[in-house]
This record gives sequence, structure tokens and C-alpha cells, in this order.
Amino acid sequence: MSLRLFLCGDVMTGRGIDQALPHPVNPVLYEPHVRDAREYVQLAEKAHGPIPRPLSFDYVWGDASRELEHAKVDLRIVNLETAITSAETPWPHKRIHYRMHPQNVGCLSAARITGCALANNHVLDWGYHGLFETLQTLDGAGIAHSGGGNHANEAMQPAVLDTAAKGRVLLF
Repeated sequence: MSLRLFLCGDVMTGRGIDQALPHPVNPVLYEPHVRDAREYVQLAEKAHGPIPRPLSFDYVWGDASRELEHAKVDLRIVNLETAITSAETPWPHKRIHYRMHPQNVGCLSAARITGCALANNHVLDWGYHGLFETLQTLDGAGIAHSGGGNHANEAMQPAVLDTAAKGRVLLF
């Protein structure tokens, strides 16, 4: 019996992606060169033509969704490089802050993401409030997570993914 995994690094659904989705956060950015996330959408349109808005949640995955279905992937795990929060206070002295509105979590659900690794340099972009909202949103969407938690012990606990159809359990 085999188990097929999709492991994907650096899924970044903030900035211009979030702005093109149905529920964008405040577009103000705290970056040295770009101050409005809508500029990223404008740059993409300049390079590739008009982007219809709001985008559907599955749009951001392009052909990957079809390929994942074709490959009959059992578990889909990504490194989520974006806080899922509407918090307005960025982590101080950090140059780049990624966030996606919690109501846009459907873009992860549309790809049937099973779990998110959160131990990265963007999980605290919007402080502890942003982290807690991220955890709450993922829990509400039924998406497992590891590498971030309400306290250190929780953050270090592996996520348990049950592949009931295959009769296996995976820890990450």
C-alpha cells in the first residue's frame, strides 16, 4: 500500500494575491519600496494583462489542482509563508509582512491542503494576535498545522494526519 504526498514550500497568499481574492485585508504595506499591496496586482496586470477580480479560491493554484487530482495525492502539506489575520499591527523592525484575510482561507481549502508548516520567518509578521488568528482560522477550516502554537509546547507538537482510506497515520 502506498501513500502519496505533496510537499510544497513557501506558499505565500498575501500581498497581491490577497488583494485579488474576495475578502482582501487593508492593503497598507510596511515595506521599504511598496506601500500598497494593490501595486503587486497592477504589476502582474502590466506583465500579463487584466486579472478578473475577485479571483475564485482555486484560481491561485492554476494547473496544479488538476495535476494533484491526476496524481491521486493523499496528503497535501505546505509551508505557509503568510499569517492568516486581519490584525493591523505589524511586527516591529521587520521589513516584509505577509498576511491574508481569514475569509480567504478558502484558497487553501480549494486545493484540499491537509496541513501547514508554520515554523518560518513570516508566522509572526502580525504579532501574537496574528499567530493566534492564523491557528484559529486553520483549525476552523480543518487544516492541520505544526510549528506554531499558543505556547512553545504546542508549537513543537507534530500535526497528526490520518489517512483513513489508506489506514495510515502521518506525523509532520
